[in-house]
Amino acid sequence: MHPLKIASVQFEHRNGDKAYNLGVIDSIAAKAAAEGAEMVCFHECSITGYAFARKLSRDELLDIAEPIPNGPSVQQLIAIARAHGVAILAGLFETDDTGKIYKGYVCVDGHGLVAQYRKLHPFINAHITPGDRYCVFDYKGWKCGILICYDNNVVENVRATALLGADIIFMPHVTMCTPSTRPGAGFVDPALWQKREADPTSLRLEFQGAKGRQWLMKWLPSRAADNGVYVVFSNAIGMDDDQLKNGCSMILDPHGDILAECQKLDDDFVIATCTPEKRQQAGGVRYTRARRPELYRDIIGAPHTAEQKVAWLK
Repeated sequence: MHPLKIASVQFEHRNGDKAYNLGVIDSIAAKAAAEGAEMVCFHECSITGYAFARKLSRDELLDIAEPIPNGPSVQQLIAIARAHGVAILAGLFETDDTGKIYKGYVCVDGHGLVAQYRKLHPFINAHITPGDRYCVFDYKGWKCGILICYDNNVVENVRATALLGADIIFMPHVTMCTPSTRPGAGFVDPALWQKREADPTSLRLEFQGAKGRQWLMKWLPSRAADNGVYVVFSNAIGMDDDQLKNGCSMILDPHGDILAECQKLDDDFVIATCTPEKRQQAGGVRYTRARRPELYRDIIGAPHTAEQKVAWLK
């Protein structure tokens, strides 16, 4: 494997405005490619928008969902990747030929679809069907996995993806700044976003504190370090329907250290280089080799009824 340069992006999407969102994706992909990025990663539902979908009927959701890879948005994404000579990862609501709806995510390059994934733990709308498989694919000698947002909070999903050979796990999100039972959690006042140029300090205190980045730092570095993988975390920033998101898009190495992180209160991207040596040095890789699955195979694999509750979603 040769070193691989990856960009992680944050931007403020618009609800249901695919043309605008794809325009931003095009613009940022061009800038990232000019700085040497070979893969450019955007947040979940970066093409369609996200939280507004909780208010949509099945028919309304079908109106914005598209097939993969032959729908117009993924075809345009392929054209953008071709124009800039990069691979692009981005998300949208997907529909298949049976009428099922999924939370889709793709990796494309100038030749077409490289990989496709469906969120395992969707919750934003009851009409979305959960995905039923993991995704690990090859790109330039690296094995890459994809897990969307909530999927990463179920630790078995990250371990399973790593065990399938992933060196890098792309983790697109729309997260943070929502209420939960965790102390300090809650929404951030949208007025702070509107006043961010005049008063960035008040907004950063909310974004960086218990409502935002402090929570992220409780678990995201652990996913990287425990499994000895690179993690590419991409998150929306700005208004997602009526909710304010804080970005913090970043890339972590297999030791759980942050290599690069978006700092702007605006659309932004960062680039980091993945090197095979860090994978070989990572403690998580050694610990994974020391596993004794005979001790817990029946415990982890015991029958279980999945129950998924999201505190802020009523």
